[in-house]
Amino acid sequence: MTARIGVVVFPGSNCEHDAVEALCALGGSAELLWHDEASLRGVDGVVLPGGFAHGDYLRTGAIARFSPVMEAVAELARAGGPVLGICNGFQILTEAGLLPGALQKNRGLKFLCATVELRVETTASALTSLTAAGDSLRVPINHFEGAYTCDPATLEELRAGDRVVLRYVDNPNGSLDDIAGICSPAGNVVGLMPHPERAWDRLLGSGDGAVLVRSFIAACAGERWPAPHPAAPAYPSLPASSGARPGP
Repeated sequence: MTARIGVVVFPGSNCEHDAVEALCALGGSAELLWHDEASLRGVDGVVLPGGFAHGDYLRTGAIARFSPVMEAVAELARAGGPVLGICNGFQILTEAGLLPGALQKNRGLKFLCATVELRVETTASALTSLTAAGDSLRVPINHFEGAYTCDPATLEELRAGDRVVLRYVDNPNGSLDDIAGICSPAGNVVGLMPHPERAWDRLLGSGDGAVLVRSFIAACAGERWPAPHPAAPAYPSLPASSGARPGP
């Protein structure tokens, strides 16, 4: 059965149709979900796409994490369902507490739009199950606040738990430990700053993102990824306020 994947649209999202195009072209079935909906309509997995949700006011993702759909996304994550945040979607996942750390302004305070080389660090995630550790992928980035940061204890947890999914080969933005993407303890929630949905066909300049999109589709269809992680803790309900962010 074809996996049904919901792509959430926030006011200011601008990559939702890119995500739908890639998912459908590579074997999935995708539909748009408005951020104000409290239900995911029974989809098998969810993508939070790139863009500038709510204009990035306050800070990236700070308003979007309060959208009614995010409680349903958290419930899906708690149940082990695949959740993928791309660029602004990654920022929203950190604000919502579904992934640790935060994304801060790029080194040099420059907006970056370029194709970068990524190294796959683990296959134990919903995004990388069809890859091999050490694979090199050329995937575009398009962000101003894309430098990942977290406190030392969190970084040690990410490393020890095999939760750094992708690293930059040549760090473009000052991201801590060259991190381009991370996952939850169970590997079902993944966030990354690069855009695999913009690199699923060589006509786009690179087809290297296709294996990542296919991995996520497979996860949504019920195929399991390698799981060296310890049992994942239950995700808490979304907090009433975002509080202080880790990192500088």
